[in-house]
Amino acid sequence: MAKSELDRTTLDLFEYERRPGRPKTNPLPRELQLKVNKRNQLKRDKARGLKRVEFKVSSELYQALNDMADAQNISRSALIETILQERLAIDT
Repeated sequence: MAKSELDRTTLDLFEYERRPGRPKTNPLPRELQLKVNKRNQLKRDKARGLKRVEFKVSSELYQALNDMADAQNISRSALIETILQERLAIDT
């Protein structure tokens, strides 16, 4: 039996043919990947002695923090930590 390039119904003839597109690199579904990644990040943070702090700020303050962090070429988290450390040093 000849193999026709247009015939895609007999999959066994084409199982070794490379298809265009990015190959699947992780067997887990995306939602599970995100959970695993977050769990691993929390473990890394805990090992480094970091604690999580959350708070809400206005959009203007958020944008100002982003702009200031970009200007200093550091992360927003590092900027907030620096501001808090400076403020605590002044108060003590």
